[in-house]
Amino acid sequence: MSGASSVLEDGTLLSRLDRALFWLERQLALLGGLAVFSLMVLAVVSVTGRNFFNQPLPGYVDWIEQAMPLIAFIAVSYCQRLGGHIRMDIVVGMMSGRVLWLAEFVSTAAMFILMVLLVWGTYAHFDRSFDFSAPLWSRDSSMDIAIPLWPGKLLAPIAFSVLSLRLFLQLWGYARAIRTGTSKPVAVPMIEDAATQAAHEAETVSGFDNGEGA
Repeated sequence: MSGASSVLEDGTLLSRLDRALFWLERQLALLGGLAVFSLMVLAVVSVTGRNFFNQPLPGYVDWIEQAMPLIAFIAVSYCQRLGGHIRMDIVVGMMSGRVLWLAEFVSTAAMFILMVLLVWGTYAHFDRSFDFSAPLWSRDSSMDIAIPLWPGKLLAPIAFSVLSLRLFLQLWGYARAIRTGTSKPVAVPMIEDAATQAAHEAETVSGFDNGEGA
């Protein structure tokens, strides 16, 4: 989580919703980071137990499988808000004004439709695993220590739902930009060239240096 955000803000309803959703996205990103750290701790415990006590951590692979949705999906909306996903900017980078915002709107709309379908599909996958009448509310479990799988399966539709909300707000922002013709819309990631990105990174490092020097 470094670098200055390229998303502009103001006092409009769209910007307020953007900031509120960004707060949630930051908490989810933190949760994903804690999941990575927890797996590192589990790895140390498992290796230590195997080498010194000839007893690795039971169900180590099961816990990794359970944590994978936290690592893979939970922070995807946070990255989308900052424009951090890999994309091809060769053509888009040459656009400007309404043409640029229209291209962004079309690509974001395609992602939004895909994510809505994925929310539906992943929730159906979770629903096949969850059952109030079953032990631990689960129809299936992991192979080794029988951890219920439905919590991990539920994380996918949750993460994709948050991403769908983010894409909806960005569609709103691009639609406003198309209507008004503004060059600086709010609630959408602005395209930055390599020099601007490097300047933002330098500002971040400089800020840490100044803080340490104080």
